[in-house]
Amino acid sequence: MQFLFPPDPTVPIVTDRGMMVDRLRQFFVDASKLPILSGSGSPEGVIAAEVTRLYMDEDGTSGSVLYIKQKTDISGDTTKGWILI
Repeated sequence: MQFLFPPDPTVPIVTDRGMMVDRLRQFFVDASKLPILSGSGSPEGVIAAEVTRLYMDEDGTSGSVLYIKQKTDISGDTTKGWILI
């Protein structure tokens, strides 16, 4: 599992010439490589994942398509802890 760590907010994200600093560039590269999990139906009780992972229900309708893993586990079950966003 790849984790995505944001740039340090106390450090400038651009140089004096207006160019992105390497840390910001790497953040965007890493972010573009994180796939959204997908499948049919809710991931709750089915898909184990790390907190902050996204899941898209391919069969979902408006308002019930995207989920985020909010809790590490519920009662030791890592497939639980998803919320619809």
